[in-house]
Amino acid sequence: MKLLMHICCAPCANMPIDVLRSEGHDLTGFWYNPNIHPFTEYRSRRNCLREYAGVIGLPLLEQDDYGLRPFCREVAADIDGRCVKCYEMRLRRTAEFAAEQGFEAFTSSLFISPYQQHELMRDVAYKAAEDFGVEFYYQDFRPLFRDGQARAKELGFYMQKYCGCVFSEQERYLKPGKILK
Repeated sequence: MKLLMHICCAPCANMPIDVLRSEGHDLTGFWYNPNIHPFTEYRSRRNCLREYAGVIGLPLLEQDDYGLRPFCREVAADIDGRCVKCYEMRLRRTAEFAAEQGFEAFTSSLFISPYQQHELMRDVAYKAAEDFGVEFYYQDFRPLFRDGQARAKELGFYMQKYCGCVFSEQERYLKPGKILK
């Protein structure tokens, strides 16, 4: 199957890439992450993915839009409920791009993370598939998360400490028991 995979970062993508390729899919990566902030974080994740894609021969298409303002506009009304807007932005654009470029289906490396709202992401992806007339290829990669993280460390990948949005970075530092200095 000609499959477009939205990729949030190389550490999350390495195992799904291996699995999908081993299943015989004609896989292409897609970088579109207007949620990642600040710009230095965005650039670090993007550049790590670019390098990894080159090493493993993965075609990588990019919508390289640092989207601080569009992302903030989307989530401003409900910052605590921002994740659904974030998933919609990325997965809808991936579905739209897949349809425009003649891919049979799309998926995302987000489905490896035990920290994401898996069922919500899946619902958003199926709705995007329906809206854009392209198949959503669902696979739960969460059992591979720890192995993927270990491999990413072995390969010297840039390893982030939060999902990407500035609000999740804030939450990381404001967890109960954390002392800000």
